[in-house]
Amino acid sequence: MIQLMLFRRTFVRLTMVVGLGLLSTTAAAQDLSIAAASDLQAVFPVVAERFERETGKKVGLTFGSSGNFFSQIQHGAPFDLFFSADHDYAVRLEASGLAERGSLYRYAVGRIVLWTRNDSGIDVRRGLSVLVDPRVKRVAIANPEHAPYGRAAVAALQREKLYEAVRPKFVFGESVSQAAQFIQSGNSEAGIIALSLALGPALRANGSYSEVPAGSHPPIEQSAVITSASRHKDVARQFLSFLKQPEISRMMQDFGFTIPSNP
Repeated sequence: MIQLMLFRRTFVRLTMVVGLGLLSTTAAAQDLSIAAASDLQAVFPVVAERFERETGKKVGLTFGSSGNFFSQIQHGAPFDLFFSADHDYAVRLEASGLAERGSLYRYAVGRIVLWTRNDSGIDVRRGLSVLVDPRVKRVAIANPEHAPYGRAAVAALQREKLYEAVRPKFVFGESVSQAAQFIQSGNSEAGIIALSLALGPALRANGSYSEVPAGSHPPIEQSAVITSASRHKDVARQFLSFLKQPEISRMMQDFGFTIPSNP
């Protein structure tokens, strides 16, 4: 067991080193390298394409877990912008000097939904209580240790007093998008994922969802920062300003995000 744990730790470290090297090579060919929370996977490619068209600047998007990105930036990952699904990660980077002071921008508040495939036979209109149904053998959520959507899922189940009954069924994704993939592929019968992903074309075509009441979990406040290591700070500020345009805000809302009134 100890040898297995040591192997896993070594593997993670090696993966991070190799990943940082690849990021460095990729970043050199871009005007802007963005680490984006995976709940932005459906909308941000469209946002980036419009930004590129209007400015002529090349944008590179990397999607993943906010917690993993937080760790990577602490270890020197060459991102220019970090769009976190967890406000606290962005705040901690700014406080530690790893993000530009004054660049913190609250760009959205996320929502969670109960999602399943159309052919699963699971009626998500019953809400979270359907997860105790014996037909639901596996429930996919993002890993709550580093993913805010996973923590929101746990909080909602606890609020409904369903957590202990559902916990043995959990299948954890490294990010909320991986949790969605588990359900989409049939490895889980249902799961709790981001509304923004449920509204994206990949899931909208073959699944159905039911919104989890916003009051059943702490708000998923999402913030962005410009990293101190960025070599393209002017372009990063330009991208943040672009995101604040009314048309882009409406696009974010179309994908289920609430735009903070005083970001």
